Amino acid sequence: MQVFSELSQLLFPTRCYGCNAIGISICSNCRRAWHPHYYLTHIGGLRVNSAVLYSPTASKIILAAKERGLKGADELIIDAIVHVLSRANFDKHNVRLVPIPSSAINRRRRGRSFIPDICDEISERTSIPVIPALRILRKVKDQSTLSAPARTKNMHGAFGIAQKIYPRGDLILIDDVVTTGATVCEAARALNSHGFAVLGSVTACVAQPLR
Repeated sequence: MQVFSELSQLLFPTRCYGCNAIGISICSNCRRAWHPHYYLTHIGGLRVNSAVLYSPTASKIILAAKERGLKGADELIIDAIVHVLSRANFDKHNVRLVPIPSSAINRRRRGRSFIPDICDEISERTSIPVIPALRILRKVKDQSTLSAPARTKNMHGAFGIAQKIYPRGDLILIDDVVTTGATVCEAARALNSHGFAVLGSVTACVAQPLR
């Protein structure tokens, strides 16, 4: 087995998710850009707790997980979110995790639901239950090229409540990155309008203009 492992490393050497350098999954230079701390942001009255400032390195790590399905990149994101959950002082609340759902086209393309799958592993580590309370009601545009007002308009009314889901506990929205906050704010609006208690959101990354 060791011979096969060594041969695999020769043919397909491990590369850093951030800079693609041969060696380990995240090199010391990129680790400086992906080093979980604790950042608290308020967006439209919603409390957003994050671990890492969004950067070119963070973007590559998220893409390695989301688009390439690399387990090691998943682990970095999971570790970051678990770190924030341990720092955000939710001990006095009956917390439940609510993942931001993937669109049907992205589920088919990636072969999985990215954030819901991440949430399942976070739940295993923290023993915090997951409630898949949200569903996507309509098609939305790719947010990456949109301005902040356009993102808000794009997401308005995009989320609904999954069937047979009933309000209970203090809900924490889980997502990979918050840039303008349009997605998490719309998710919170949808949940609140149906009687759910949204305590806040936890993300792996937060865009620096929000800081």
